[in-house]
Amino acid sequence: MFQPVDHQKTANAAVEQIEDLILKGVLQSGDRLPPERNLAELMKVSRPVLREALKQLEERMLIEARQGGGTFVCDLIGPIFSEAIVQLIARHPSAISDYFEFRRGIESQAAAQAAVRAAPSDIARLDEIVRRMQSAHDAEDLAAEARLDVDFHHAVGEAAHNVVMLHTLRSCYRLLENGVFYNRGRLYDHPTARIELLQQHKTIAEAIRRRDPDEAHRASQDHIDYVRGTLADAQAMDRREQLAGLRMNKPMKNSARS
Repeated sequence: MFQPVDHQKTANAAVEQIEDLILKGVLQSGDRLPPERNLAELMKVSRPVLREALKQLEERMLIEARQGGGTFVCDLIGPIFSEAIVQLIARHPSAISDYFEFRRGIESQAAAQAAVRAAPSDIARLDEIVRRMQSAHDAEDLAAEARLDVDFHHAVGEAAHNVVMLHTLRSCYRLLENGVFYNRGRLYDHPTARIELLQQHKTIAEAIRRRDPDEAHRASQDHIDYVRGTLADAQAMDRREQLAGLRMNKPMKNSARS
């Protein structure tokens, strides 16, 4: 990951290299940098030069030194929405359709670009995630399935090799992980959702593997359409159940006397 730096640039070269790794998503929020001695050896710089580079990165709020714990990449994924707008959306569920529309557009574009740009290691990672998805499905491990679902979409975003898209998607998926827009467990309540979702992810991965951007784009859109439709059906059933409960609990009228 870390390479020897140009000694003509000294600390600036070390800064540029670490910044580039962060920008391209190789170093991610929360990742720990190697110990100072090891990192200096990897980059072929003196420890004073490395300390100067790390100081600059810390001033730019890209890394942080934790007392007795090492140096870590800062939490760089800011909220894609303010807390106020998140709460506003939560109070107005109809706005969630806009969230799905946003995901439908950006994820299908990411999948299409991944089909063109994915490196062999990107495809290998997708294959591994799909394999683990199958194992989690077979074991009926819903928590693992939900976690791997997010991992899969992260991997597609990384395989698109567009840094702006990558960081936008990561911010979006943080909301997904936190259940901001919908309850993922509610989605899994649908009797065929788990197998349908697994197959959809396999289809997206296969299209990327075959270098078919049109199919990857279509499969990604179909996936979002399915999630949106299934959740809409679940919400409609919840409303019907609530109404039925109100009717059932309504006091019975006294029978008319003959």
